[in-house]
Amino acid sequence: MSTSPSASTVLVLGLTGAIGGAIAKALTCRGFLIRALTRRPATERPSFGFPVDWRDGDARDAASVRVAAEGASLIVHGVNPPGYARWREDALPMLANSIAAAKTVGATIVFPGNVYVYSSASPAVVSETTPRQPTTRKGQVRLEMEEMLEQAAREHGVRVIAIRAGDFFGPGVTNSWFAQALAKGGIAATSVQRLTRPGIGHAWAYVPDLAEAFARLVDIRADLPNYTMLNFAGHYDATGHDMTDAVRRVLGRPDLPVKPFPWIILWLAAPFVRFMREAIEMRWLWKKSLALDNRRLVGLLGQEPHTQLDEAVRTVVGAELHP
Repeated sequence: MSTSPSASTVLVLGLTGAIGGAIAKALTCRGFLIRALTRRPATERPSFGFPVDWRDGDARDAASVRVAAEGASLIVHGVNPPGYARWREDALPMLANSIAAAKTVGATIVFPGNVYVYSSASPAVVSETTPRQPTTRKGQVRLEMEEMLEQAAREHGVRVIAIRAGDFFGPGVTNSWFAQALAKGGIAATSVQRLTRPGIGHAWAYVPDLAEAFARLVDIRADLPNYTMLNFAGHYDATGHDMTDAVRRVLGRPDLPVKPFPWIILWLAAPFVRFMREAIEMRWLWKKSLALDNRRLVGLLGQEPHTQLDEAVRTVVGAELHP
């Protein structure tokens, strides 16, 4: 691959987040140079296993994004509103800034999607053609974001690579349902928390696998249409206890108690804590089965990157696999 900035530089918005950092790592293995926009002072910027060209700025500021994108061939839009709040106020303008910058410099936008665009009325298995009919505020915002990208590709020729996936888990993914609820406590856990009722399926995305899927699509981006939206199946817990069983296997504690997650805590705290209110809005995802049909992705890549479940779980709970 060419080492000229126009060919190999990628601007990552949200590098310090789980998916932004994982995509950056996968792209460095392909020769890309990583540039990141951040509001953090130099003393508070984390180190990575690869060089980072840090640029001062804010993804909410159009000029900052445009300047940071100069010479980049990819823009990874992996940033979310700070504090899991102000979705409409911040998420839409930030994406508009990425789109404007991509139009100016001719970069491809890499966009991690999610299942918020569906609802409790959606079928149990969704494909890329399943109607998007969100019933939540965050779901409506995510739908508008997808529509913004579709319009940019259709009317302005902006190239977009987007993948929808389930709940994130993996190394370094600390602000997740997996780390904060299901496997809270890691090797010191006294119980495992079950987030769904038995028989309710849930889609999980192991972040390194998802990042590799993005990188493989980047490899073939010249052959893709301007707008590419694909589904990532990930690890689908079809029974409602596949994940809890995996945590107990990895910890070598098959008798570790499994307890239902205390959802009542969220309701009690909701009047005082905005995060709790936002989390309750997405409660439907734990009350109905929702799987992602990945046949289009497999058709392009041959197979979906897939780490075995126990190995993936081990990277989160920090325990050695037991026989």
